[in-house]
Amino acid sequence: MWALVRPDALEVLHDEKARKGYRRYFDVMGDRKLAKFTIARKIPAFFAENASLENLWPLHEKLTEEFYQLEKKADAKEINVNDLSLSEKSYLDLKSKLADRIVSNCHLCERHCNVNRFSGELGYCKCGPQILVSSMFEHLGEEPEITPSFTIFTMGCNLTCRHCQNWTISQWFEAGSPATAPSLARAIDRFRKAGCRNANLVGGDPVPWTHQWLEVFKHVGTNVPVFWNTNGYYSAETAKLLAGFVDIYKIDFKYGNNDCATRISNAPRFWEACTRNLLYAKKYGDLLIRVLVLPGHLDCCLKPILHWIAKNLGPETRTNIMWQYRPEYKANEIPELRRSLTHEEMKLSLEIAKEAGLLNYIT
Repeated sequence: MWALVRPDALEVLHDEKARKGYRRYFDVMGDRKLAKFTIARKIPAFFAENASLENLWPLHEKLTEEFYQLEKKADAKEINVNDLSLSEKSYLDLKSKLADRIVSNCHLCERHCNVNRFSGELGYCKCGPQILVSSMFEHLGEEPEITPSFTIFTMGCNLTCRHCQNWTISQWFEAGSPATAPSLARAIDRFRKAGCRNANLVGGDPVPWTHQWLEVFKHVGTNVPVFWNTNGYYSAETAKLLAGFVDIYKIDFKYGNNDCATRISNAPRFWEACTRNLLYAKKYGDLLIRVLVLPGHLDCCLKPILHWIAKNLGPETRTNIMWQYRPEYKANEIPELRRSLTHEEMKLSLEIAKEAGLLNYIT
């Protein structure tokens, strides 16, 4: 049925540009290769429950190297990962343990609130220890290669964008419903078997719930790509945890400078955090970048963003230049955001993409 609504989602399977943008995603989506979390569960990790971070992080670094060696052999069909036995503790368990330690002094995102969420303290995102879900369903509105996507919207966000289109979720105007790791895993398996191409973890933002998502995928039984749908404003430690877990990163490259990021989204050091995490994502997984074109922000934001992508990530990087902006939430507080894009701005955004040398962008 979805093919009638989104025929482009079938056509994209034969699109060479789309395939060039991804190293593994299409193969995992088609069950020709294994999702990263499946491989991570087969790598043994020997650590004590009370081990210090000083001991856990070097072990994680060592196992990350082992992970990508094993992934390479598995992709080349030199080894069948499914034949490997499960250990008492795995590389995925180690990630989960590290994430819990981070949440107890929370620095999952770039803000480094350093609160203990397990003891009831709340940081900027207002997320506690237990994941809260707004909704989950088969999403037909994503990029063609992503559609249909089993999308799980979680509560809370580490940004406060004045123009947020999901503001009822990100800013807690909804209560959300608590969910357990096994129940979310069962839902992911059910929708994967029904034909969804990936598990789309979004919000709000998935970053505040990193520790919970790692726990969820200990229980997932199907081979499903993990689609990390984020604003990119997460810590270097979280980036390390995502390597060897996330199959395809979707990062919103929102601003081309820190002044705009701070004024509109209260995101100091956004440029440094986002570019750092984009480089890390490119190294350790497949990458899809979304750039929402903001009215009045083509010179200060769009131009430096697209030029940086072409220079640092390569012209073949899959980039969605989005014209869907509309004034939402508190956009009226920012004078230039009180209107939609003009046709001239749309046209100019494509000229900027061509000038930057991008070869794999869509709108």
